[in-house]
Amino acid sequence: MQRIRIRHVTEYIFSRPVTLNQHQLLLRPREGHDVRIESSQLEISPEYIIKWYRDVFDNSLAVVNFLKPADRLNIASTVVIQHYEDSPLNFSVEEYALNYPFVYKEGERTDLAAYQQSVFIHDQPAIVSWLNDIGLRTRSMETLELQSMLNQAIHSQFRYQMREEAGVQSPEQTLRIGSGSCRDYATLFIEACRCLGLASRFVSGYLHAPATEIGNASTHAWAEVYLPGRGWQGFDPTVGELTGNRHIAVAVARNPEAIPPVSGSFIGPGPTMPTMLVNVQVNLLDRLL
Repeated sequence: MQRIRIRHVTEYIFSRPVTLNQHQLLLRPREGHDVRIESSQLEISPEYIIKWYRDVFDNSLAVVNFLKPADRLNIASTVVIQHYEDSPLNFSVEEYALNYPFVYKEGERTDLAAYQQSVFIHDQPAIVSWLNDIGLRTRSMETLELQSMLNQAIHSQFRYQMREEAGVQSPEQTLRIGSGSCRDYATLFIEACRCLGLASRFVSGYLHAPATEIGNASTHAWAEVYLPGRGWQGFDPTVGELTGNRHIAVAVARNPEAIPPVSGSFIGPGPTMPTMLVNVQVNLLDRLL
């Protein structure tokens, strides 16, 4: 078990007071048998009213309504978790799904169908061509070998480029320019899996690494594929590995553009563009005695 503290601060600075419309926050890690929240603190200014609920993907979503205008919006989340996923390779896949291609069992097909449908439909020819080039549509192979090869292909063939723009690049654009952010890598991985008939989804969260111990980091993104007998298994093409106790999932969705950590709008006089500051720090803590 590892204890990890995540400090995530988002700040918007306006040149003059504005009216802040409703904001939605996806900052609370997903709990389960492998992750437990030990403590959680959320600090927000200006004055606000908050409501929590579970969205359609079972993400923990905070809806915030502000009570007065302000020239600064500050959202600071501090969470300590206990992470029990120590060995990401210690799992098995049901026998019928050991080798690709395979067909999901009838009882799972209806629920997984949405995760097999492409979001970037017009990009499919470019993705299929690329999959042919790297040899992932030309022969049968072990399912985990297929996933690992896809993960490594994206990791090694493309240049990582941090982007501050909202949303994700289309897979066709990532293939064309040869670079992208973690969000873009995950999107390409997901859409490639869907072209191969595999159910996959987008994950937003945090990564513990030496750089995040210092701070001034950002959120992270990766992909999950549904593997019978294992369930949703994470693959991180940005770092080229299966996800484990370094990865802390916050939200999942079928559409990569559906789960930004902070979303909302404001009303202000004239053209008012805020300055946005984001600081993420992920620290490994001592174990409890």
